[in-house]
Amino acid sequence: MLWIVLPAVLLALLLGAIGWLLAQRSEAGALGREMEALQHQLQIQREELNILRSTAGTGKNAANIERATQLQLLGKIQSLEAQNAALKEDILLFERLIPVAGEAASVRVESFRVAQEAHGRFHYRLLLAFQPDKQNTEFRGRLQLVINYVLAGSKIQLVLPDKPEGLPQYQLEIKHFLRREGVFDLPGGAVLQDIEARVLQGDTLKSKRIAQR
Repeated sequence: MLWIVLPAVLLALLLGAIGWLLAQRSEAGALGREMEALQHQLQIQREELNILRSTAGTGKNAANIERATQLQLLGKIQSLEAQNAALKEDILLFERLIPVAGEAASVRVESFRVAQEAHGRFHYRLLLAFQPDKQNTEFRGRLQLVINYVLAGSKIQLVLPDKPEGLPQYQLEIKHFLRREGVFDLPGGAVLQDIEARVLQGDTLKSKRIAQR
């Protein structure tokens, strides 16, 4: 009886291993395509940036170019430079996200940035990565932001969302990687000290990262 069952077990294990390898290749292929798209976008923005720099340089020496136009061009250049820096960072991150067979499942905050848009309003941008394994093919959890600021000399902590169930934008479903952006507001006169992004599964902390500014 054993000689009949054993080949069936071995065949099942072999098919499982083949399926795992194919899944890994598919995941690596998806990340590779994403990297190619980012590199293409980066090249386009570099070309646009070079044109704008040339135009701005000419405008500085031309008497018929208004100062407002020059400032607008310089603002566009600064914006593109920031976008280029973010794209370069994303490309490096995606290179690290290529799955490695045999690693245990894990989720992490790869990148987290915060910038002030206006008085009291801040924009955040983060990249989450999930390394699957045979038992865990996706991650389900929630995002939590812990914001520390000073107002009228008092240190205050704001936690978003304020309830565990939270809002849809704080719920996470990650198969490979996930970008998440959003805004939050602080009271007038508040000074932001730091902000931490936390990834939780239930009440268990899986990953955290302090934002770059």
